[in-house]
Amino acid sequence: MTRTQLRRGAIIAAGIAAVALALSACSVPTAGTGNGSSLRIGAMYLDSQGFYGGVKKGVEDAAAASDTKVKFLESTSAGDVSKESSFMNTLVSSNVNAIIMSAVSTDGSLPAVKQASKAGIPVVCYNTCVSDSAVKQYVSAYVLGDPAKFGSMLGDKAAEYFKQEGIESPKMGVINCEQYEVCKERFAGFKDALTKALPGATFVANQEGAEVDQAVPTAEQMLSAHPDLNGLYGEAGGATVGAYKAVENRGLVGKVAVFGSDMTSDIANELKKGTTLKAVVDISGIAAGKLAYEAAATAIDDKGKGEKGEVIPAPVDLYQPSDAAKWLETHKDGLP
Repeated sequence: MTRTQLRRGAIIAAGIAAVALALSACSVPTAGTGNGSSLRIGAMYLDSQGFYGGVKKGVEDAAAASDTKVKFLESTSAGDVSKESSFMNTLVSSNVNAIIMSAVSTDGSLPAVKQASKAGIPVVCYNTCVSDSAVKQYVSAYVLGDPAKFGSMLGDKAAEYFKQEGIESPKMGVINCEQYEVCKERFAGFKDALTKALPGATFVANQEGAEVDQAVPTAEQMLSAHPDLNGLYGEAGGATVGAYKAVENRGLVGKVAVFGSDMTSDIANELKKGTTLKAVVDISGIAAGKLAYEAAATAIDDKGKGEKGEVIPAPVDLYQPSDAAKWLETHKDGLP
C-alpha cells in the first residue's frame, strides 16, 4: 500500500470516527435513576417562601439522599401564567428529564402541561394542577393533601371553639385564595363542617386576599363593614396572617377568632399566643416536595410511559396553640 493510500485511509477512518462522535453527542441516553446517574429536573414554584420554600427544600433533600446526581432548573411563577409558560418553553427546549410544578391555573396552565407531556417529559404536580380529566391525560402524578379534609378539620375545630364560647350562630368572614381550585375545596370543607355542627353559622363576607399586603386591608374593611363578626377564616398562609393582623389593628383581640391555613414561623408564633389565632391546618411543604421528587424519579424510570393521573396523598395536620412550640422547635429554619 502506497503512502497516498495510507493517508487516504487515515483520513477516511478519521472522518468515520468524527461522524460517530457527532452522532453519539446528538443522541440522548436513556434516563434513569440510581447508580450515580445524572438527571436534570425542572421545578416550578408559585412562590419562594412559606409552603413553597418547604417544597423546594423537600425536593432538593430527596434528590441529595438518592444515589442520583440531580441538577435542578428552578423558577418561581408568582402566580403568572405567562411566566409559567415561558419557563416551560425553556425546560422543554432543554430536554429535562422531568418537571415538578404547582400549576398557576386549572385551565390557563393546560397548554404548558400538554407541551411537556407531548415532548415526552413526565410532569408531576403538587398542591395545584390542571383539571382532573387533563391530569389523567398529561400528568404522571399529582401530590395533593385532600383540600376538603383540610377545610373540614379546621371547620370542626372552629365549631368546637364557638360551642365552648356559647356562640351557637357565629358570623364568619373569609379571606380567600379561590383563584386556585384547592382553595375553593378548602372553603367547601370548612363551611360544611362548621354548618353541620352549628346550623346557625353564616358566612357574611368572602373576599380575595392570598398575599399579606392584600389580606390585611381586606380583612380590616371586612371587620369594619361587619362589626358583629365572630370569626375569620384564612384559606392560605398570607390570608391567615392578614386576618390576625387586622384583628390586632382593629383592637378586636379576644372578640374575633381566626382559623388559619399553612404553618410558617410567624403563624406558629401567633398561634402560640392563643389569643386570636385558634387553630391552623397545614400540609408540610417539605413532605410534599419529597413525595413529588419520588414521583418524578418513578416516572423517569418508567420513561414517562406509566399510568397517568395517580394522586399521591400528602399528610394533612391540625395545630393548636399547645402544638406551636413543638413546631417551632422542629422547624428552626422556618420552612414548613
